Amino acid sequence: MYEFDMYDDYAIAEVVPDHILENIFSYLCLKDLRNCALVCKSWYRILSDENNDVWRLHCVKRLVEEVMKSDLLSTVTTYKSKLRAFYHAWNPHDCSRNIYVKLNGFTLHRNPVAQSTDACRGKVGFHHGRHAWEVIWEGPLGTVAVVGISTKDAPLQCHGYVGLLGSDEQSWGWNLVDNHLLHNGDTQGHYPLLNNCPKYQVGERIRVILDCEDNTLSFERNYEFLGVAFRGLPNKKLFPTVSAVYGNTEVSMVYLGPPVDG
Repeated sequence: MYEFDMYDDYAIAEVVPDHILENIFSYLCLKDLRNCALVCKSWYRILSDENNDVWRLHCVKRLVEEVMKSDLLSTVTTYKSKLRAFYHAWNPHDCSRNIYVKLNGFTLHRNPVAQSTDACRGKVGFHHGRHAWEVIWEGPLGTVAVVGISTKDAPLQCHGYVGLLGSDEQSWGWNLVDNHLLHNGDTQGHYPLLNNCPKYQVGERIRVILDCEDNTLSFERNYEFLGVAFRGLPNKKLFPTVSAVYGNTEVSMVYLGPPVDG
């Protein structure tokens, strides 16, 4: 009797009109939506459409209008990808006390505190797969501005103006000011290995590519692959991270998902 009822429920699920299902789904949390996608082909088809009303309404509920209309999310083109980027953005509870995350959810602001270097991590760390995100420095770099990754054990604040990200064995970073790679407190060489490589310009999008299968970290700038920066990364959960020294500087981060090359 139970088996008959189960298949009967599936049959009903298949014939409910799409617009009614979309309206119902818009009230569910993301975990429930993930479960709904496994119910039947019809529900999976609806939830696979990343621009339908389900994802649009979730965006309206969670993303401020300012960021939806800005160019910040221009590289994530669907409602579902914008929502995913929001849930991967900077973590307001995993940053230096001298940093706060703005209301748009994607941009951190470093307060003007003298003789301090301050860092912030993303909400989600990665242990498997391949992941890409963009970092946009929207204020002055100062003397040290580092983009990269760290484990949960890496410090988020220290005295002085230093390369905090890359200062220990739990973090890896690229200093955009002098184009040096930093790890374990040492300079790991010049990066990228290009002749007459131009310095980073404020507002440019840096694409960070973390490959947890090959244990590598790479970067792109203006859609140009700059090469592998770090190899032999540990099998630990690694988080998008930046460290900054300049007062009132702002840094945005937009998670993209798997790199477009695969």
